[in-house]
Parts: sequence; structure tokens; C-alpha cells
Amino acid sequence: MISQKMVVVDLETTGNSPKKGDRIIQLSAVTIENGKIMSQYTTFINPEITIPTFIEELTGINDEMVEGAPSFEEIAPIVLEIMDGAVFVAHNVDFDLGFLQSELEEAGYNGFYGPKVDTVELAKISYPTAESYKLTELADRFTLSHDRPHQADSDAYVTALLLLHFIEVLSKLPLVTLETLQPLAKYLKSDLELLLQWIVDKNRMHIDELPETIEIYRGIALKKKEEQLDASLPSDDIVYPSNDTNKEKLLQHAFENFERRHSQFQMMDAVYDAFSCKEHLIVEAGTGVGKSLGYLIPALYYSKAMKIPVVISTYTVQLQEQLLQKEVKQLQEMTDFPFHVVLLKGRNHYLNLFKFEQSLREEESQFDVVLTKMQILVWLTVTNSGDIDELNLTSGGMLFWNRIKHDGWHLQKEKDPWISRDFYLHARKQSNRADLIITNHSMLLTDLIAETNLLPSYQQVIIDEGHHLEKAARKHFGKLIDYISVKFTTGQLGNLDQKQLYYKLETLLEKYHVKYDLHSFELDMMIVEFYRELDECLNLLASTFLKHAKKRRDVQKIQLRLTDEIMSERAWQPVLIATERVYSQMKGIENAISDRLDQIKKEDVKLEDQEKTLVEELYSFLKDWSQLKEQLQLVFIKGQEEQVIWIEGDLRSLPTSLVIQSQPISVGESLQERLFSKIESAVITSATLTVQSSFDYLLKEVGLSQEKIKQLQLPSPFQYEKNSTLYIPNDLPEIQSVSVIEYVEAISAHLIAIAQATKGRMLVLFTAYDMLRKTHELMKDSGLLDDYVLMAQGISSGSRTKLTKNFQRFDKAILFGTNSFWEGVDIPGEDLSCLIMVRLPFSPPNEPINQSKCDRLKIEGKNAFSAYSLPEAVIRFKQGVGRLIRRSSDRGIVIVFDQRIISTRYGRAFLQSIPSMPVRKGNLEELLQWIEEWL
Repeated sequence: MISQKMVVVDLETTGNSPKKGDRIIQLSAVTIENGKIMSQYTTFINPEITIPTFIEELTGINDEMVEGAPSFEEIAPIVLEIMDGAVFVAHNVDFDLGFLQSELEEAGYNGFYGPKVDTVELAKISYPTAESYKLTELADRFTLSHDRPHQADSDAYVTALLLLHFIEVLSKLPLVTLETLQPLAKYLKSDLELLLQWIVDKNRMHIDELPETIEIYRGIALKKKEEQLDASLPSDDIVYPSNDTNKEKLLQHAFENFERRHSQFQMMDAVYDAFSCKEHLIVEAGTGVGKSLGYLIPALYYSKAMKIPVVISTYTVQLQEQLLQKEVKQLQEMTDFPFHVVLLKGRNHYLNLFKFEQSLREEESQFDVVLTKMQILVWLTVTNSGDIDELNLTSGGMLFWNRIKHDGWHLQKEKDPWISRDFYLHARKQSNRADLIITNHSMLLTDLIAETNLLPSYQQVIIDEGHHLEKAARKHFGKLIDYISVKFTTGQLGNLDQKQLYYKLETLLEKYHVKYDLHSFELDMMIVEFYRELDECLNLLASTFLKHAKKRRDVQKIQLRLTDEIMSERAWQPVLIATERVYSQMKGIENAISDRLDQIKKEDVKLEDQEKTLVEELYSFLKDWSQLKEQLQLVFIKGQEEQVIWIEGDLRSLPTSLVIQSQPISVGESLQERLFSKIESAVITSATLTVQSSFDYLLKEVGLSQEKIKQLQLPSPFQYEKNSTLYIPNDLPEIQSVSVIEYVEAISAHLIAIAQATKGRMLVLFTAYDMLRKTHELMKDSGLLDDYVLMAQGISSGSRTKLTKNFQRFDKAILFGTNSFWEGVDIPGEDLSCLIMVRLPFSPPNEPINQSKCDRLKIEGKNAFSAYSLPEAVIRFKQGVGRLIRRSSDRGIVIVFDQRIISTRYGRAFLQSIPSMPVRKGNLEELLQWIEEWL
């Protein structure tokens, strides 16, 4: 196919819909022949309509630039000549080709009906682990020159380079992988099957030897496991650095321009001493201390000296990846002895190779499933871990993953032909020989309550991002039932007519003449009745929720705490009765399916491989079914003491948005009993653990007393006094004294003026999404920031990471965030020079956990505000301030719009808990003058 002419096209248009009158304003076509770029044709096109402001901002193309350009009718013959006999290629091909077809037909020409190739599909298959498949981000990944994104000539040329690169990548895949990919590709949206056929034919002509790193097993190519050498050494060979000079020499190996940090040495010694003395330790290490190496170095030395593993638990995947990709590599450069670090996650993070192998034998035409199979086939040639977190799957791909994820062995483990290559077992085996085991809070907590230990035996643990431990434990010891998951889990079974798992099981039983108790007709009727009752139950729940939610119609997303008062209402009784019926039916269906599976085992049926995977899938399904059944019982029927139960949902999309949660009000006792009392030493660390220099709040939350833990507070070494200032405008209204709209108008006016003074580079943090959305709309519609890029969480597309990266790309940018943006966002240097907090981050008073904790404290005779609400808000405030200064050379301004920070007595708690910096107060005019001087 590559010997055929390929034309890579990119269009800039006035909008997304030619049917609504949108037109092309620029076209570029790059011609490729025999694998080489031969020519490029580019032209502006006069659309004969005004170019919208948004398009002008995005592309840089304005009305003046297209005024003297040809119309599309004039260039249509040139375009058709270029595309004659070619393969049409574009990044998101259906958009460009569809738009071009429309313009050609409008001009009186026949459209293009040759083969088409989508480089988005090609990218997803060639690089299944890429963070993003946007053109600009792919160009960045492969360091391709892309100086004018969203202009057709630059976009088309970069797309052409990417096309050639992806073809080269695919050409290097093992022939067996290509031969499996090629027939799958016929179900994709573009004609990649033709491209893959050409690559297969070419590779068959000269079959190269497989690389040493690849093996073929049961017809699938995969990367060989990297067996680690035994890195244990006698304890005499490894001595922990005893003084600052030795530590400095150690660090010099990793940092050419090492900046001496005494606080980092203090942390190393404190961690090593805590392990040696079998004590618990809590360390607040401010930004710039070098926290990660501050615990990794002593953990490694202790592990090697004592020949036992140390577990490191984090809350976020980002920190896990950072530890592996950055700090562990630095450790390897610093030390002169080998060591072994393993990342270990829960079983369902890993691919079940046997299930995946059998899925390849199924005829499947659903796009997301086919694409995911193709991505996994390519991924298997590069992955060491088999961990889903490496993959970038579509939402439909995630549903398919639920079928092929690891879920243990329900038949004889030894009969799994992939046992020798099993990713989960490999990770477990590696962890048994590891010096350091990196995991997450969820896995750590699962291990505490699991019947069989998931982590190797350990006595020392480091809990990084420790301010999230209580939250993670509440979530983990709680229950969650959501409408989408309920429908997905139960929908997998199906009745006989739907021909899903139940139908396949009955067909299998009939084939081998397996006898069972409940007749298939009776079970089929039970399943049909169950689906009817389940829908009725969910609809009843939605209508009861809506009845109470109507009282708060000003907000779309509602959380309703199920108090004893609500659950004793007459209106609640039908929900309870319906849930009991659903539970009873689930129990009966579970028993019937279990009986059938037991009979297969009992009669020792000799199953074929594909039948084995069906039985494994049924056992996995039954596990999810049973878990859902127990959750329904615990939340609605039995109830649990000391739990808070609530329903949340979006009033615009009921019942599909319904989520029911149950969480313990307090987890301190459970953590003390299950974790801290069972191990010798736990180190809890984070950059934000104290309130007014006291660890008291956090220690109470996780069940530790002041007497049972050593404490160390290490302030940031950065010069906040010199490099930052906190400003409080005094001419904004108190939010309680005006309507939300009035408040939004007031802060928007301030934000616009500040943005113009700072030239953007602003991160604006909100505590409520509704206010973020209204402020973003008002600022965008004002017309005063037309040359600024405004990005907002939940409005602009992309994850937090993608939004942050995009924010850093533009000179004049404003980023609006809430919730997760208060922490974990790292924007160093001049990319961020102004941080604005709209409100002090108190949790909403009607938030269920907040309500329950406050009610409990009041019953205990304590002040709920000072004991819980205030310290929780202060820690979050500290996290927000921490977004500004990320490096010693950073400079910036913190602006707090909330007057309570100076007008209330408790406001001092916020100011006294952050690094010392100048605090200024004044009106907007004074603020703008001061900003101008500062910057």
C-alpha cells in the first residue's frame, strides 16, 4: 500500500458542520510516494462568510488573510487531481474527508471514494500506551517540529511524518502479531486492513529473526520477562551514611549541581532511626525538602542491611510513576550495590493471558473491542508488567478489559497454559525478592482485610501522601453501588433469548449432559423477573431521591444523606421492600449458577480451552454478582452501625447518574487495630500534615496518639518571604451577603483585571464546580480576554494532566480548577506566576461525611468546627498554596478573595499554617499597581 500514492490532508474550517453552513478556510495536502514525502500543496480559501472569533483564536486565521484567496470551487480541480488514485489520510479522517466531500458536492463535483486511513486509529494501535492521541501531543512525544498547530500546512506535514513513523513501527512488529492484527482491522473505521495487509506481505518476503527480547507462545508474541538477579548482599557490605558529609557524597552521584539540603538529611536519619528503633514516625516535609529521596535512601539501606522488604504506599498513580521513573533511577546512580524495586497492584490490574488468548478466537465486530484487542497485541511486545494502567483505552475498551482482567483461578491453576507467563504471579514473585515494594493505599488496605496476604510479609511501611490515608480508608472500608455498574454487572448474565453468559452456560451443560437441580426454564423465568424487579427498584430509588432533591433545585448534582428520619418515612418503605426482593432473587440466581458450575467440577468435565475461559468468566461474574448482592444487603437491608449512607445523582440524568455510598464515619480505630498495631514501624509523610504546626488533627483521624509516634516538621527551604506575597482584596463582597450571581460578577471583574495585569499565567481555584462554570462563562463572554486562552476543569476536554500541559503551552492562559486541582498540579517556573483562591476550602456543610463527623463531635461535646471543619480546610488550603512555588527560583503571588481569612479569628489558622510570606491588603486598584511593580 505504501507503494501507492498517499495524500495526507488537513483542513481548517469555520466550524464543525458543513450542513449548518460551515466552510473550509485553509487546505493542505502532502503527497507521499514510495514512503517519501514528495510535495505539499497549501492554500487559503475564501469561505465567503465571517470567520468566528473562536476559530480565529484557535487557528490564527482571520478574515483579512482569506479575503483575496480563491473560492473552493476554484481549487476543487487541483484537489481532485492531487487525490486521484491516492489513499486519503488524515488525523481524524472522517471529519476531514466528510467536510471535503461536502464541499466537492456543493461545487458540483463527485466526491472522493478511495481508501482512507485515520492516523488517530493508527496511533492508538502503534502506541497503545501514549497519554494522548491529539496531534500536538503526538508531535511533542516524537519531537517533531510543529510550529503552528491548528494551521493546515503545519498540521498536514506533521501528520505525514507521523504516518511514516507509525508504518515503520508496525513494520517492525513480529509477523505473528501482524497476522493477528490484519483480520481484526476490517472492523475499524478506516481502511487499516489494507495497510496491514501490505506490511504482512512485505514482511513475509524476508522474515527476520525475532529480537532477543521477544518470544512466541501459543501464537502470541510477547516480551520476555526480565528475571532479576538475586541482589541480596551480606549486611556488613552496606552501611547507612552516618554523617552529613557521607550523605552529601552519596547524593553527589545523582546530582551534578547538588544543592545541600540539611532538612533532607534530617528526614533520612529520622526514617532510619524509626525503622531501627521499631517506632512510628510522622514527617511533614515542605516543598523542596526532597521528601521522596528522604525516605527512599534510608528505606533501601535498612532493607538491604536487615534483608527484609520495606513497603512504600502512595495515593496517586502519578507519584508511583514518578518514584519509578525518577527517584529510583537516581537511587541506582547513587548507590554502588544492586537492589530490586517492584510496583505491586491488585490482581485485577493485570491481564489474564488465557482469557485474552481465547477472546482472539471469538468473532467480534464491535469497534471498541476490536481496537482494544489490537492495542493489547502490540502492547504485549513491549510490556514488562501487564498492568492496565500502562494502556490508554477507550471507555468501551475498559468494559472489554473487565472480561479479560485477572481474577484468580477458579479451575485448577495448573491447567492454565499461560501460568508460566502470568503477569500477576510474576509481580508477586518479584515482590517476594524485592527490597522496596511500591504499592498504593488501596492495595495496602486490601491486604489488611484479605483472606490471603497480597503483599509479602513486611514490618516497615512508608505512607507517602499521608494526608489521604484516612480518606482512602473510609472509601476502602465502605461500599459503593452505582447505576451504571449495577446494570453492567447484572446485564452480563442475560436470559436465554439474549444469548449471553447464562445461554452459553446452558449450551455447555447440554453439550456434556451435566445434570443440575433447577430446570433451565425456571432459572430463565427467575432471571427475567429479576431484571424487571431491578428496574422497578432503581426507578423507585430515583423517584424517592428526586422528591428530596427538589428542595435544592438550585444545584444539579445533589448528595442526599440517608438519615434515620428519611429511612423511617413511609415513602422509603417501597424502596426497602423492592431491595429485599432484588436481594432474594439475586441469592436464588447465584445458588442456581453456583450449582451448575459445581456440577462441572464434580463430574470432572474435560473442557476445551475456550470452554475453560467461559467457566472462568462465569466464576468472575459470580464474584462480582455476589459482591453486589452483599453491598445491597449491607447498605439497604441490614445497615451498619457507625456508617454514613448517602445517595448522589445529577437531576438531569436520573436514574443513570445514581450512586449510593456507605462509609464509616471514623476509621482511626480500624487503622490502629489492623495496621499500626500489627507492624513495627510506619512512617507517614506528606508536604501538608500539620495545622498551626500541630499534627494532632491528622493523628486523631488515623487512630494514632501523640505518645505513640515520633514527630518531625521540616519547613520548605524555599525563600517564600522573598519570592512570594499573599494579597487579600478588601473591596469584594462577603459571599453570604450577596447572591451567587452578584458574587460571580464581582470576582469575574477582579479576575479579568488581574489577568490583564499578570498577562495570564493564572491558576484559579474554586471549591464548587457551579461557581467555576458561571465565572468561566462570564469571563469568556465579556470579550475582554479574547487574546487569552481560558481552560476549565469539566468544561475544557482532557484530564487534569492534559489541561495542565495545555496551560503551559500558551503565553496568555488562565486555568480554572476545583477539587483535584488543589493538589498534585506541578507547574514550575514562569508558567504559573499567580495563584488565586476564590474561597477558603471548607467542605460544604451538607456534604454527608462532613455532616456525620460534625454530628458525632457534637454528641461527644466537642466543637465540630475547630475539631474537624477548620483543620480539614487548613490542610487543603496549604495544598493549594503549594501549587505556586515548585522550585527554588520560582516567584509568584497568592491572592485570596475570601475576606474570612482576615475578618475572622480562625483566619489566623490559615495564615499561620503556610510558609511565612508578606501579607498585603488593599482594593483592586492598589492590587493592580502592586502587581505591576512586583512582576
